[in-house]
Amino acid sequence: MPLHDWTDDRGWDSVHPLWLTYLIEWVQPRLPEGYKAFLGGVPALTVGSANGRPDVSVRQWGPPPPAGGAATDTAVLEPDLEVSATIRLDPQRAVHIDYHGQLVAAIEVISPRNKDRADAKETYTNRYLGYLRLGAHLMVVDVLPRPRGFSFADALAGGLGLDLPPLPAPFAAVYRAGEPVPAGDDIGSLVALWRRPLQVGQPLPALPLPLSVHRAVTIDLEQTYQRAAERAYLT
Repeated sequence: MPLHDWTDDRGWDSVHPLWLTYLIEWVQPRLPEGYKAFLGGVPALTVGSANGRPDVSVRQWGPPPPAGGAATDTAVLEPDLEVSATIRLDPQRAVHIDYHGQLVAAIEVISPRNKDRADAKETYTNRYLGYLRLGAHLMVVDVLPRPRGFSFADALAGGLGLDLPPLPAPFAAVYRAGEPVPAGDDIGSLVALWRRPLQVGQPLPALPLPLSVHRAVTIDLEQTYQRAAERAYLT
């Protein structure tokens, strides 16, 4: 199914969870033995604030007990203070691939709330870079053209120190992390990239999702998107 024009993103909240589900259904039977696909999330912990001040309350405990009193193995040491802070768990989900309990790859499908504010852009750019820093491979799919002038592909390129041509949304990009640097080069690891612009009215591409430097599974973005769009009655 050709890509819809998501300049008006109404209806996206119906397509997004369905697309993730169909991506898992596509990936799981094609994974080698030992690999597992599931919906996962990365908590984003924040302290609620107003005018730059955290919204916290503090309880100060009394003076510590005399030094001569030895604690038993089962005694609970009282904290120095208690702080009440607002903790927000990131509701965004992604397709995660693990191998014997270790995260090896992720597919992130961008939603409007991932880039509707400056702090959201920074938070999610760091989230996506975090996969690569942990050695997990990453596919990012962004079919939403707004806001104009911002692209996670460009933000990730900047975070990786790469000077690449701009890739505005809509786009799909894949990052293979963890490949050893050739002997004699600077310390670090290589990142391999696949970057594809997406066009409204055109089919979506099939792209590899790396599982390791030498192994990958092909993701049919067109077929999975089509099933999600049909289920969401966008046809």
